[in-house]
Parts: sequence; structure tokens; C-alpha cells
Amino acid sequence: MPTSKTASSTPRLSEVARHVVMPSGIVTTAWPRVVAKCAEMGVQFDSWQHGVGSIALGKRKDGKYAATVGGVVLSIPRQVGKTFLVGMIVIALCVIFPGFTALWTAHRTRTASMTFASLQGMVKKKKIWPHVRAIRQTNGEQEIRFRNGSVIMFGAREAGFGRGFDKVDAEVFDEGQILTSKALEDMVAAANQSQQESGALLFFMGTPPRPSDPGEEFTNRRSKALSGRNKNIVYVEFSADPSADSDDHEQWAKANPSFPLRTPVESIERMRENLTDEDSFRREALGIWDPTETARVIDEQSWNLVADPASMAVERLSLAIDVAPDRSVATVSFAGQRPDGRWHVEMDEQRKGVDWVPAHVANLSKKNRLHAVVVDEMTGLVEKRKNGRNYLKGTDVVVTLAAAEGRDMAVACAALFDGVMSQQLFHTDQPQMNVALSVARKRPLAGAWAWNRKDAMSDITPIVSASLALWGAQNENVKRQGKTGSRTAVVL
Repeated sequence: MPTSKTASSTPRLSEVARHVVMPSGIVTTAWPRVVAKCAEMGVQFDSWQHGVGSIALGKRKDGKYAATVGGVVLSIPRQVGKTFLVGMIVIALCVIFPGFTALWTAHRTRTASMTFASLQGMVKKKKIWPHVRAIRQTNGEQEIRFRNGSVIMFGAREAGFGRGFDKVDAEVFDEGQILTSKALEDMVAAANQSQQESGALLFFMGTPPRPSDPGEEFTNRRSKALSGRNKNIVYVEFSADPSADSDDHEQWAKANPSFPLRTPVESIERMRENLTDEDSFRREALGIWDPTETARVIDEQSWNLVADPASMAVERLSLAIDVAPDRSVATVSFAGQRPDGRWHVEMDEQRKGVDWVPAHVANLSKKNRLHAVVVDEMTGLVEKRKNGRNYLKGTDVVVTLAAAEGRDMAVACAALFDGVMSQQLFHTDQPQMNVALSVARKRPLAGAWAWNRKDAMSDITPIVSASLALWGAQNENVKRQGKTGSRTAVVL
């Protein structure tokens, strides 16, 4: 959406954005250079776009982009102009820096193809086209190649696009609300060898995710930005008020700085007519996020109903380990089946640091016949040996890996929740476990949810390790320890 109207006639970013989070330490920006090059090519920007571009390309004293680590995250409704803005930034960088490589990826093939068509229209403008060598669309490859060796490549994540690239200077994750950790693993590493002195740039842009979307990556970036924990991220959000009347034109303008000058009334009305689901319209057209989970996941009354200090597990005994993100504390919990066939979880040990864990678990393994020892690979406590099996580091304890950022953790959390609510799971009313549950919240994961800390000071390792232990106890597909003890209950 190139403009013919001056930027001064449109609102500034600070006047229209609900949230603007800037990285720390910005002392200059590459935006004026991009603006000058775009002006040469006959393109101007609205005031709010100048605001986004200025912070997105902000640099620290060392000359690196301030957002080269955390990325540029844009939660912006449809029909606002984010594709034009980011597209022109990428095109300008390609023209300015010979050999610049950019990947533009969407979740769906259809969206990637539509964006490819949109950027083709942009580069075919009279003053941009002389910079272009070729537009390629053969054998499934969609590329815009520039005469100076720069290139923009387009593809869909659902088709595996992004794997195997290196020396990439910019990556655009369109449809950011449908972005999995697996897709990021495939693509982010490609930017590690960027040839640009200022570093690589990652753009994440989309609308608020639906509950069914794998939107944890987009949601987590928003949460980190709004919490102030991430000093390396740009976050910009346009949205109507959470309690907005969906037919209020003032709220339309609040969510969309291009309305009604660039985006006419009928465009929003068309979405209103065709997005028959009210929640979909509020996300897609008004940018309204679902309410953040602020209440306890398991209410105190339900938790107290399954408190049983005399509870004991006698079968399928399983241990699990969880380590805090800063490695300041670790917890070992266990779970198993009671004599009455119902389930039991209990915290075994919690101490500062992580060095104590392997010896402690190895000692428990010697004294007890364990069904499983469950560990998240990200704890750094797992080593794979030549026989192909995973062991607790420095011990002979065979471990079962649980993917803390995937389906395993989601299943584990659901099992503990369901067990409490159906009164088929009991705990021994330990203070540490009770406190951990009181500060545990939800975060979206794998189409479901996982435990999340209420704030940076909250320790939820007891409830996370208990959930993983229960997952191990109820799971048949675990790595067995063999007969390494004669007792049928964990020795504390």
C-alpha cells in the first residue's frame, strides 16, 4: 500500500499502537537510509510506519541491530499495511546491500504465494524494476533476484521451506500466530552466519492466535516483551479495546491506523460479513488477544480435596527432574499407582543448583524398582552413549526423554489436571508443592497448554516434575531401569 499522501496526515506510532516495546541501548537507526532509498524508488511511508521502521532497524553502539537477537514482533490486524512495510524494508535492504539474502515464509502455501504475488507487484514499479534481474517461479521455487546478487525467497513452512539454508540476512515469519518450535529450529539457525555487519533481522508478524493454533512461539514473544524481561526485542501491537463493540467504527480506527484513509469502511465491513465467528473477527480485524490466564489453573478447593498425607505409591514408581530456567534450583518428584488403583504424586527432594541431582537419583534408583526416570533434555543432565541409550549424566541410570516444548509436556500437564479434577490423583499436602501450584499458570503449547510461571520469581519445578513423573508412571513407552531393587515404594 504505497502512499500518495504525506506522512504528516497520518497518525504517529505512539498515537495508535496499544503496545510499543523497544530494545535497550538504541543510539542510532538504519531507517533513514532505507527511507531515502525508498524515496528514490518512489515509495513513501505513513507516520506509524516510520515509527515501526525506526525501532526495527535501531542499532546499539557496536553497530549491531538492537533486535538482532529477539527479533521484530508485529501483532497487527489484517488490512493495515504490515506486508507493505516489511516488504519494502526487505526490498530496500536487498537494493542497498549487494548479496543480501532474505527468506519470506508463511505457514500455508496459499499465503506464501499471495505474498509472493504482492511483492512482485511492488518490485515491478517503474523505479524499482531496474534493480531486479529476474522473478522466478519454476519447480516450486519462488524468488525475486536482484541485479546486485541479492535475493528474496518465498515458501511455506507446511511444505518444509527453510531447512538447509545458511548465510541468511533476514527472515520474515508471516502468519506468526501459526509458528511451531520445529519450524524455528529449521530456520533460525540459517541466520547465524549472516554476512551483514549489523547482524541478521528476524520479523515475526501476525494476528492473535486462536486457541487451536500452535501459537506458543508468538504468544511467548508477546509475553516476554510485555513483562519487560526481554531487552532485545521490538514488539508493536495494534488492537481495539478488549471490551470493544465489534461494530464500533471508533474501535476499528483504534485497531487499524490505515482506517479509513487507506483501508475503506467497506473493507472492514467485508471482513465483518464473512468472518461469521465473532471471536475470529475480533482477532483478525481488531487485533484483540484472548484474555491472559491470570487465575490458578487448579483451584485451591479442588487441590485440597485430593490431599492425603497417608497416600503412598506402590506400583509403577517413576521419578522426574525439573530445573529452573536460571538453574538456581532443581526438584525431583515421583509418582506411581496406589493400592486402590488411583494415582499418587509427591515431591522427593528440592535443593539449590543442579549438581546434586545425578547422585541423588542414582541412589534412589539403586534402592527402588523404578518404572521410569523422566528428564527433559534441556536440563543439561542427559548424555547419550555409544549404545544409543540416554543416561543421567555421570550415572548408569537410563532415562526417558520428555519433550518439554512439545506434546509430552502438554499430555503430562493435562493428566495431572484431569487426575485432580476427577479425584483419581492424590498428593501428600507438601508446602513446596502447594506453593508451586499457587504460582503456576498456563501457556499455550502443542495445541494444548503447559505450566508457566506467574512471574520471574516463581518456582514451579515441584509441579512440573510431578507432572512429568505422572506421565512416566502412566506411560508404557518408557525406558525401563531393570530389576535394581526389591522395594515397592520409594525410599525417602
